[in-house]
Amino acid sequence: MESEALFAEEAEPPGSRTGNGLQHYNNEHVGVPLDTFFTLVEVPVIPAPKLSAFSDSRARTFRKRFFPDTTLKEWNDWHWQLRNRIRDAETLGRMIHLSEDEHHAMIGAAGAIPLAITPYYMSLIDPWNPRQALRRTVVPTVHEHFRSNGEADDPLHEDEDSPVPGIVHRYPDRVLFLVTGTCSTYCRYCTRSRMVGHQANHCRNTEQWEKGIAYIAAHPEIRDVLLSGGDPLTLADEQLDWLLANLRRIPHVELIRIGTKAPVVLPQRITPALVKMLKQYHPLWISIHTAHPDELTPEAAQACARLADAGIPLGSQTVLLSGINDDVETMTRLVHGLLKIRVKPYYLYQCDPIPGSSHFRTPVSKGLEVIRGLRGFTTGYAVPTYVIDAPGGGGKIPLLPEYVEGREEGDLLLRNYEGKVFRYPDCPAAESVIH
Repeated sequence: MESEALFAEEAEPPGSRTGNGLQHYNNEHVGVPLDTFFTLVEVPVIPAPKLSAFSDSRARTFRKRFFPDTTLKEWNDWHWQLRNRIRDAETLGRMIHLSEDEHHAMIGAAGAIPLAITPYYMSLIDPWNPRQALRRTVVPTVHEHFRSNGEADDPLHEDEDSPVPGIVHRYPDRVLFLVTGTCSTYCRYCTRSRMVGHQANHCRNTEQWEKGIAYIAAHPEIRDVLLSGGDPLTLADEQLDWLLANLRRIPHVELIRIGTKAPVVLPQRITPALVKMLKQYHPLWISIHTAHPDELTPEAAQACARLADAGIPLGSQTVLLSGINDDVETMTRLVHGLLKIRVKPYYLYQCDPIPGSSHFRTPVSKGLEVIRGLRGFTTGYAVPTYVIDAPGGGGKIPLLPEYVEGREEGDLLLRNYEGKVFRYPDCPAAESVIH
């Protein structure tokens, strides 16, 4: 049936509450019923609603129009989604009305970033509106062919910080491990446009992985490994299992992270088999690349729920994009939506100056405006850290709106989220020592 769930739900026995966890008030009241002291209220257990793969007709309508012979089972198979990605102008033009800018981009010289969009993500795209946020993130335009001042193929100098192929060792205690150059869907603003889709086979061979693992094993200062690419979740379960198992055998590797966009562009990838395998390698964290609240569909929510239920902490990483998510209202909807599906907003990135990215990049003042519009107006859990990954290999540098107004008569003057100024009696350093 069309309404069957995307993932089979595991049965979980309902809990019940008969009190507040107190068996006795104190020793002298042993055996006295709790209702002598408290009025107990029975709280009914309300099961969480099951999410449907097709809570509306969007995906069903898209599938029946463009993939009429495809069954629901095939649609929900991540391998099918990868095999049937939209990768050329002719196929894309049958599914959406290409604007002049999009048409010229598709028929002109190929850009640095190849075209690839999963059928699932394509079903989210407005076929008539070239200004739609999701469409702009994945459909090429002619602006990609214009190289602006300050743009570079490798603006973060990752290649210079790579002691062996696939490893970027910039920070003292952690490394970036690029295990594939493939993504299921290519973002048009990708910081690794120099490699994604072009070095896929080079990145995903066991010989290169072994060199990366050997480097990590030979450097005991490395306690944290981030698997990225490309998207590591385009690898087969067996390949991921091999990588994680070999990393877990290194005694000084305490933490493993995976960077991925799969839960929002290929939620079918988050299968019971994948989750069962990932659970073996705790502590394991996953950072999910999200761009806009429209990505937070029931399918994406189910994918995140499956990962969270496996005990995997989830964070999000978002690139600030002009006209897509660079306003307080859109960012608030995104971060609130993420928290509701158990994803902590982690980083908000200033867009990296890759070639052809000027139409995506915003002034830094926009990012500060967004953070100012979040801080104090919503929970701190919803406020990501706004950073610039410094060109030239400087690493992530956090940016904050200016809340310190200055000093007056020994007090620190602070401006809060409402614009009101408050005093804090800041002690001089010499007087802060307790004797």
